[in-house]
Amino acid sequence: MEQVSLVLLLVIVLFALLASGLWVALSLLGAGMVGMIFFTNAPVGSVLATTVWGASNSWALAALPLFIWMGEILFRSRLSKDMFTGLAPWMNSLPGGLLHVNVLGCGIFAAVSGSSAATAATIGKMSIPELKKRGYDEAMIMGTLAGSATLGLLIPPSIILIVYGVAIEESIARLFVAGIFPGLLLVCLFMTYIAIWALVNRHRMPAKEAPIPLWERIKLTRSLIPVSLLIIGIIGSIFAGWASPTDAASVGVVLSLVFSKLSGSLDRKTFIAALMGAMRTSCMIAFILAGAAFLTVAMGFTGVPRMLAEWIGTYQLSPGQLLLALTVFFIVLGCFLDGISVVVLTTSVIQPMIEQAGIDRIWFGIFLVIVVEMAQITPPVGFNLFVLQGLTGRNILEIARAAIPFFFLLLGAVALIVIFPEIVTYLPNRMAS
Repeated sequence: MEQVSLVLLLVIVLFALLASGLWVALSLLGAGMVGMIFFTNAPVGSVLATTVWGASNSWALAALPLFIWMGEILFRSRLSKDMFTGLAPWMNSLPGGLLHVNVLGCGIFAAVSGSSAATAATIGKMSIPELKKRGYDEAMIMGTLAGSATLGLLIPPSIILIVYGVAIEESIARLFVAGIFPGLLLVCLFMTYIAIWALVNRHRMPAKEAPIPLWERIKLTRSLIPVSLLIIGIIGSIFAGWASPTDAASVGVVLSLVFSKLSGSLDRKTFIAALMGAMRTSCMIAFILAGAAFLTVAMGFTGVPRMLAEWIGTYQLSPGQLLLALTVFFIVLGCFLDGISVVVLTTSVIQPMIEQAGIDRIWFGIFLVIVVEMAQITPPVGFNLFVLQGLTGRNILEIARAAIPFFFLLLGAVALIVIFPEIVTYLPNRMAS
């Protein structure tokens, strides 16, 4: 039980530091120092210096600020409005009407931003006024946005997948490709639910609008061309092996600047705002990663991951039982921490367990992201809920209630990838071959 006591002590120290209001990165460093000072004879200063430098000096990490910058540029451009213009004419005839625009809009923007909160804010600012004006049910507007914005964590380029890949030293390109089919699966699940809800609740749907002629719809679809070219350029070049994620991110930044300039929404003020926003977010994540790397090394010196894996092994849990326990654990943890913090806090401890259970690391990364997505729409720290509260002014519990069906749809997606792991592994295996 010695290893359990050590883990409990480090967890108590970590949560005490977090509860005190200390930054996540400094809390991670503090917990690591406690473990190193009291349970090892290693030189703390030297280990801290080399670990922080090693965690920061990573070429794979260079993709992170570039993708964040690209998302910030698009967030401030009119391309999101163009997306609504291009998608809306095709959605009117479907059961659920323009509610589907929230799902597809979030899916498309997720593929060029990589951030759940940015996706919720961008698509929400554009769609909420339009849908309310047309008489759509407000609870469904909030629910579809809260649920669909979680796609920003999964559909590549995903910031959280970059963090996971760097933390476990796994191919970010393969993780990106692994997220494509699960992302499309979630889009299909969300749209199917909306269609069924609309058919069952016809009285809560607005009257159908007059159909738009085919040629007019095709003309309006031209506004999707810039975003489509961005998606194809980023994901296509990575899958084809023409570019690394960092190279693709560089191309994405250049294209987003060009398209924003051509659309007339890029000026000196928006350029600087996007650059500063990207810098703040990137520094925060890099600092958290450095703290997490030190805690990982500290736990390695104490032998906690190995001992914990052996302790879990004594319970003879099957891979299915282990995944069930981890699902509950991540959902509870995600209720109090943001997704990136959950990933960096748990990776060092969880990795030996999943390797011992024979679970594929690429598959587990996608599993982890979907479960963390669920935490984005659960109070008290569901980031998407806070974003929508700011946009609508509604009570956060009211928004959380509207998002409950999408929580269970995400849970259904977890069950599907457990039963059919090829949903995740098919594309990465083809890429590897």
